[in-house]
Amino acid sequence: MSTLRPDEIADLARRHDHARRTATPISAPTLERPDMDLDDAYAVQEAWMALEVANGKRVVGHKIGLTSQAMQQQMQIAEPDFGVLLDDMVFEDGCDLPTARFIDPRIEVEVAFVLGRRLEGPNVTMIDVLSATDYVVPALELIDARSHRVDPVTKRARTVRDTIADNAADAGIITGGRPMRPLDVDLRWIGAIMSRNGIVEETGLAAGVLNHPANGVAWLVRKYAPLGRALEPGQVVLGGSFTRAVIARPGDTFAVDFGPMGTVSCHFG
Repeated sequence: MSTLRPDEIADLARRHDHARRTATPISAPTLERPDMDLDDAYAVQEAWMALEVANGKRVVGHKIGLTSQAMQQQMQIAEPDFGVLLDDMVFEDGCDLPTARFIDPRIEVEVAFVLGRRLEGPNVTMIDVLSATDYVVPALELIDARSHRVDPVTKRARTVRDTIADNAADAGIITGGRPMRPLDVDLRWIGAIMSRNGIVEETGLAAGVLNHPANGVAWLVRKYAPLGRALEPGQVVLGGSFTRAVIARPGDTFAVDFGPMGTVSCHFG
């Protein structure tokens, strides 16, 4: 149940929008509004998205985060979170990313689902997701923090409510490698080796995402059902990271090897 007034939600959305446009962090909303709940956080995210759409942006997909038990415990939440992907967040394999555009950029390793059919309803399962998916593709998620991860004055870390209000920290997606039909590969066994500047930083298996990355997509569809929303054909859905987020610094090059599915890379200029 929301505790913030509509004008407070709109104000927080505008502040997040300004932070994105100027690459200047803001204070975590819960510092000023400690009673802000998850409904409030998603309302801020929704209001920010509406601002972007009004300015000509287009929703092209969705992201799911906090899919591991360890991360949920750390963030004190009992389920994943979600955000939206806009058209200006999509980058090509091998892209040169302008570091100055972001505040605290980091890279995570994921599997992206590109949908061929609409997914909606409260009873969608992993099998439904696999049937509706055109192909899966190796992906990197670029995450960022528009509010301070740790407040410079109080030294208090931001909460999951702050992260959700901040579009679940989503800033972009880079896809590459070899697209595959979802039933042509055992998605649980998709592995990845993340290197930064030629040094291996992280490795992982996609089974770390809710035991199967399609489970995250099914969860999101069921979460959207009471809101009357659906996942649409052509949209891309990031199923959740199966590695730790690695900090991206100016000059860093990330190359992630997905084995038989190929590689995907990006450079921070």
